[in-house]
Amino acid sequence: MIIVIKYLIIAVSAYLLGAIPFGLIISRRMANVDIREHGSGNIGATNVFRILGTRLGLITAIFDLSKAALAVLLAMFIIGNDPLMVAGRDIHVQFAQILAAISAMVGHNWSVYIKFQGGKGVACFFGGLLVINWMVALIGIAAGIIIALTTRYVSLGSMLAAVCVVLALVALALLAVSAPVYIVYGLLAAGLIVFQHRSNITRLHSGTELKLGDKSAKIEL
Repeated sequence: MIIVIKYLIIAVSAYLLGAIPFGLIISRRMANVDIREHGSGNIGATNVFRILGTRLGLITAIFDLSKAALAVLLAMFIIGNDPLMVAGRDIHVQFAQILAAISAMVGHNWSVYIKFQGGKGVACFFGGLLVINWMVALIGIAAGIIIALTTRYVSLGSMLAAVCVVLALVALALLAVSAPVYIVYGLLAAGLIVFQHRSNITRLHSGTELKLGDKSAKIEL
């Protein structure tokens, strides 16, 4: 019963951390702009970058990465040593990490602080993953950057980066280097990212998706 309460605390605390709308806070405090009223209307780093420029976009990305990483670290502290046995394996730490990482993404995407609006969860995904497996996170980030720079579509880079992470987690599980349960995490997170990019997928298909470097929506500060 105690471990169930701990997992509930992890889920709620991670959600509330992930729900902090740093993109909105930064755009308001540093540019006097409500980022929800511009571009895609999302509070994530990509929209901040596109509307307000590289500096504020990077600051937003760092804060969004950090809140998810903190959520996972906090989960590892909360869960302690209480075992959770599944198929003869103790996965209490792995499950706590996964629960926190997904909850932080959900909080970011549907924030209770701003009437369940939010972003698309990409930076949060990689923030949590950096704690869970920093090497896989770096592989995914590198893949996303390369794809975005090559195709000039950040949305495509984000989605394919998530797919690369899933493939990496599968490969590591087959090599017995990483716990198989992390594959479930990768699939859930990638599914959330693709779901949140459904409008981007439509625009990619129709050829109307904004490309990297398009400054038509940028606000001059």
